[in-house]
Amino acid sequence: MNPINAIVTLVILIFSAIVHEVSHGLVAEKLGDSTARDEGRITLNPIPHIDPFGSILLPGFLLLIGSPIVFGAAKPVPVNFNALRSPKVGMALVSLAGPLSNFILAALMILPLKFGLISGPMAEIWLQAVVINIVLGTFNLLPIPPLDGSKVVASLLPSKAMHWILSMEQYGFFLVIIFLMLGLLDKILLPVVVGFFLLFGIQI
Repeated sequence: MNPINAIVTLVILIFSAIVHEVSHGLVAEKLGDSTARDEGRITLNPIPHIDPFGSILLPGFLLLIGSPIVFGAAKPVPVNFNALRSPKVGMALVSLAGPLSNFILAALMILPLKFGLISGPMAEIWLQAVVINIVLGTFNLLPIPPLDGSKVVASLLPSKAMHWILSMEQYGFFLVIIFLMLGLLDKILLPVVVGFFLLFGIQI
């Protein structure tokens, strides 16, 4: 990938990750927790959201090695689940909000491609944006701490099991890296990307 394409990919990824995190904060606020608002995280300004590892180093490394799947993360929006009106249900809803925002972005962006409203180099960038959002949404639904999917699973379990899963968050990215190096993430994410496009009648 040439440097210009790499920069465009990184910008799309950061924006998509920010929308993901802001969605968590907005739903948490609706359900009774204003922590994200209080800490200035309900904003599309990238500066409060940039995480050196998740936003820069991880996607940069994936671009460098030519990975078919590129993903990353913004700094997690702080949420006090105990402040939610219904902590367990709220945890599930807040956690699902981020991936759902990426799927909605992907669906909205795929429509101009579907109807041929975009062509040439812009179509390639648009296609990249769709893929990145599908990957972000799917990746974050994996039940690996600290990804959103683990919190959805935790919210369905008894309190002791829930707290054990949440306590594993500090080790979760080691599992993510292992999945990545073994090629397991590609096997999960690529079929979802292809299936999403097929859903809209587009073959890639």
